[in-house]
Amino acid sequence: MEFRDYYDTLGVARDATQDEIKRAYRKLARKYHPDVSKEEDAEQQFKALGEAYEVLKDPEKRAAYDQLGANWQGGQDFNAPPDWDAGFEFSGGGFTQGDGQAYSDFFESLFGQSFRDAGRQHHGPSQQGGDRHARVVIDLEDSLNGATRKITFHVPEVDPQGHVLTRERVLNIKIPKGIAPGQSIRLAGQGDPSVGGGQAGDLYLDVEFKKHPLYRLDGTDISIDLPIAPWEAVLGATVKVPTPSGLVDVKIPAGSAHGKKLRFKDKGLPGKTPGHFYVVLQIALPPADSPEAEKSYQAMAKDLAFNPRAGLGV
Repeated sequence: MEFRDYYDTLGVARDATQDEIKRAYRKLARKYHPDVSKEEDAEQQFKALGEAYEVLKDPEKRAAYDQLGANWQGGQDFNAPPDWDAGFEFSGGGFTQGDGQAYSDFFESLFGQSFRDAGRQHHGPSQQGGDRHARVVIDLEDSLNGATRKITFHVPEVDPQGHVLTRERVLNIKIPKGIAPGQSIRLAGQGDPSVGGGQAGDLYLDVEFKKHPLYRLDGTDISIDLPIAPWEAVLGATVKVPTPSGLVDVKIPAGSAHGKKLRFKDKGLPGKTPGHFYVVLQIALPPADSPEAEKSYQAMAKDLAFNPRAGLGV
């Protein structure tokens, strides 16, 4: 995917003020408006200008985009780093230049679903401050056991001169036991202050999980792929399996097939209806990396007379 330099599109410096960005957009939008422009690519230029302005006019989107762009090396295909926007606070202003899906794949990949979700508003009394949203990425173990984590949040602000700055604030966050991806943690009073002296808004943390090196999560169920030898699958065996609570001995039934699932009830994410823990058997073939190993395979081919394609009629 191609990286889009929105500052270059509008012809402004990276430290341009918000007013300078607005003036540049208005000037170029008049030049390339499809109804008046005679340029062959006026429609494409006008669309690209609208996309760039959608990001740079919004201090929250601009601050996140600036951090992302600072790590991009020119001349390379662009792929957004995992969880690039974690910790940025957003007020959920939504899109003002139409549906975000009308823009490029680059825009949609960065400012699509997560920013639309941030537009959810939790309405309170009229004098209450606005709510804010931030995405946080936690470990699976944080949900399994409950935890308290110190998290740094990035709060975009505009200084008196019109420049976008990012202020950091650190909060100790209590992660509830059993919270699942897609759920939110509400921090009362940590949103925007009230202009009229009323109650501050809330900060909603949209929870995602880091990719785990061993386990997969499907809803509230946890799975692990367990490699086993062919003879363990055929003859049965008892093997040690890592689980979130430690190593356990698991009995492999004789005659187990590749992909067979062994279920441990209620050992997934905790909750009112707890998930389950699944061990998924993966039959691993020994390598034929020695003359002795090759002879063993040749003997199997001769003695077993096994046709794995018998079910195909061949």
